[in-house]
Amino acid sequence: MANFSVQLIDLPDELLFIIFKKLNNVELLYSLMDINKRLDRILYDSIFTRRLTLIRSSSNRHIYPLRDEMLDRFCLEILPKIHHKIEWLTVESLSMERIFLVDDYSNLHQLGLLSIQWEGLERLFDGKIYIEV
Repeated sequence: MANFSVQLIDLPDELLFIIFKKLNNVELLYSLMDINKRLDRILYDSIFTRRLTLIRSSSNRHIYPLRDEMLDRFCLEILPKIHHKIEWLTVESLSMERIFLVDDYSNLHQLGLLSIQWEGLERLFDGKIYIEV
């Protein structure tokens, strides 16, 4: 019997889209961005870049920042390439300033702020905070 193996990169784009849609966008971008041009073209699709949740949460619903190496990669390599595609962004207070300073999020329509420290918000938004409750 012949040995036959198929690697992820061997699959057609349509099948990769189906597989990737089942995965977490942040983990997907972190793991596969910049491997090759073909994967980048797929990952740049708005399906994977439109809505990002840049936090970690535990089983007991505590909110944590992304791991340092993951946040570094997002701020230095990934967000500068996709910032204009992001429409919905969820962040937490310990990493939000770094994330917001990456670039202008020109298409951002919704922002989720979790585990917020109000002092940091005032500095980040120049003291102009508008909250709808």
